[in-house]
Amino acid sequence: MQLSKNFTLAEMLRSQTATRLGYDEQFKPSGPVIANLKALCENLLQPLREQLRKSIQVTSGYRCKRLNTAIGGSAKSQHLTGQAADIVVEGLSTEQLYQRIKKSKILFDQLIQEFDQWVHISYNPSRAKNRRQCLRAVKENGKTKYLPDT
Repeated sequence: MQLSKNFTLAEMLRSQTATRLGYDEQFKPSGPVIANLKALCENLLQPLREQLRKSIQVTSGYRCKRLNTAIGGSAKSQHLTGQAADIVVEGLSTEQLYQRIKKSKILFDQLIQEFDQWVHISYNPSRAKNRRQCLRAVKENGKTKYLPDT
């Protein structure tokens, strides 16, 4: 199923961990989750791809509850509702991608530069106005901290 010109439902559900652990529910999202993934692709990922003129690799999209728990994700993660994706773009460092999105006019809800490894971007279709909240995820004493980035 196409969610936008260049993004499919299959790539937004892909998970080696869920496959390995037999979490079949990962691959059978509800209608509201699919609607959120479509909004994420149409409002963020597709415009970003067109702006960058580069393919975007989604390393984590929707996560069912068991998968999110298994990988240590936040219980409040927007991945659980299909409102977030972790992405990388070949030819751009994590910081370059983060800065390009941050400086763009794309209306994201959250943008997180995570550990200099990937960028988390989210879109909340139920908000009248997405927050454009920018954060940096870092490890301090073995715990993840999210630092505001203005």
